[in-house]
Amino acid sequence: MEKKEILEKIRDLVCEQLSIERDAVKPDTEIYKGLGADSLDLVEMLMNVESEWDIVVEDGEVGDLKVIGDVVDLVYRKIN
Repeated sequence: MEKKEILEKIRDLVCEQLSIERDAVKPDTEIYKGLGADSLDLVEMLMNVESEWDIVVEDGEVGDLKVIGDVVDLVYRKIN
């Protein structure tokens, strides 16, 4: 799966979860400031990501997730 496909799916998940427009979710969008998400939103998003791709996001990896592109890169590494 290519990063572009991963980004599109993450966009879908985030837009549904946070009730925001797709245009608001770009690779350089900050998860907290750009999306207005809080730590609970991040946990829920990561649970959805884990479920979608059947992966596990370790606690130590969460701190590195600042922008949507970081989530895309993490999923890409774990599934390839």
